[in-house]
Amino acid sequence: MVEEAPEGGYVARALGYSIFTESDSLDAIGERAKDAVRCHFDEDKVPRIIRLHFIREEIVAI
Repeated sequence: MVEEAPEGGYVARALGYSIFTESDSLDAIGERAKDAVRCHFDEDKVPRIIRLHFIREEIVAI
C-alpha cells in the first residue's frame, strides 16, 4: 500500500509482512518497494510480482 507521508514524500508498506520503505518521489517508490521486498525474503522465496496499491485521501467540502 502506498500513501502520501504527512511530512512529504511517500511511504509504502506490505500488508501481512514487516516490509516498509519511503521515498521523496512517486517515481522512485516502486524501485524502493522492490528493494525492500528483496531484502525481506530469501533469494529463492522472493515474489516475482508485487502489486502497489496507491491510496490517496481527499477532503471534499459540502
